[in-house]
This record gives sequence, C-alpha cells and structure tokens, in this order.
Amino acid sequence: MSITITAFERSPDGGKGLARDTRVRWALEEVGQPYEVRLVSFKAMKEPAHLALHPFGQIPTYEDGDLGLFETGAIVFHIAERHAGLLPEDANARARAITWMFAALSTVEPPILELVTARLLEGDKSWSAQRMPLVEDRVRNRLGQLSHCLGDASWLDGAFSAGDLMMVSVLLRLKASGMLDEYPNLSAYVARGEARPAYKRAFAAQLAVNKPLG
Repeated sequence: MSITITAFERSPDGGKGLARDTRVRWALEEVGQPYEVRLVSFKAMKEPAHLALHPFGQIPTYEDGDLGLFETGAIVFHIAERHAGLLPEDANARARAITWMFAALSTVEPPILELVTARLLEGDKSWSAQRMPLVEDRVRNRLGQLSHCLGDASWLDGAFSAGDLMMVSVLLRLKASGMLDEYPNLSAYVARGEARPAYKRAFAAQLAVNKPLG
C-alpha cells in the first residue's frame, strides 16, 4: 500500500505553501517516501467519507494501509519516527527535537494564527485598530524569545530535524507581514528551510495543483 494524503483541490493561498499539506509533503520528501495525493473540495471535506478520516473536516489526512491519521503534528511525528532523517538517533537529542515540534505548534503558532485572523477577518471591525497592537505584541514576544534561543545557529538543536520543519512551516505565515524581517536570524533560518531540496519539491508539488488553468 502506498501513502496517500489529502490536500485542497484549490488552496485558499493559491499555492504559496501555507496550506498544511505542505508540511506533510515536506516531511515525506525529507525521508524519501513516495506518496499519492487525493484532492478534495471544500464541499467534500464536510461529507461523511472525509469526516471519517478527519472528524473536523480539514486537511491534510494521511493513510497508509489500515492506518489513518489527521493533524499535521501527529502525521509528521509518525513519519519522523518511522523513517530515518527527521529525528536524531541520540535519545536526548531526539526528545529535544520532539519538544521543538510541540513548541512550534503549541507556543509559536497560536499568536501567529491570531494575527492572521485579525488582519484577514477582523480588519474592518470598529475595535480592530485598538486590538491589533496587542496581537502584534504577542507575536513579537514569541519571535524575540525564539530569536534568542536560535542565536547564530543554523538549526534549533544541532542538525536539521522535524522540530525545524514544523517551526519553519509555522514562521512562513509571517513572511508577508514583514514582521519576520525584524529578526534577521529568524528570517535567515526560514530561508535555510526554504532552500532545502525536499522543501522545494514539496512547494513545487503544492503549487502545481493551484496554477491557473489554461
């Protein structure tokens, strides 16, 4: 049985790599595992067949034989545990890499998503001007802490790991805002992630789905 993941039939970001299937594609590319993609429409995501795979009606999902998974953190963790290339062999280094995966999703991503929501969906609200500086401050607080942790290192803990894959994926959401440029080491860190051949293949595959027809 081959690995099959689901992705947007037409991604809201137009193929800029921000849809979460890119994270899974990247992980599979890093470990050299072939995979198939089943594209789903927004309508299909809410239908019983897809809800049986993802109870919250989102993407991506991951199927391999009789195993079905949802949530990118869980999927990438499974890939990293099953295939060499994303987690160190040393037990302590492995545990730290997993910690950075959780940090990316649980500590760094929430304020970034709050900022995205505030700008895209709440910008026209009467209270937006007063709230926005507070939202931006929460993002900057996390970025400052992360910048301090990274320092002048190439990756978060020695060699590139699943922790870096998840963190770079999360930080990519800030590129358009310009906020990432306030932290040169983080901007360079994200650029190193984007320069990895596996990321380039994942991005190209996601972009190909969303290119205009004709």
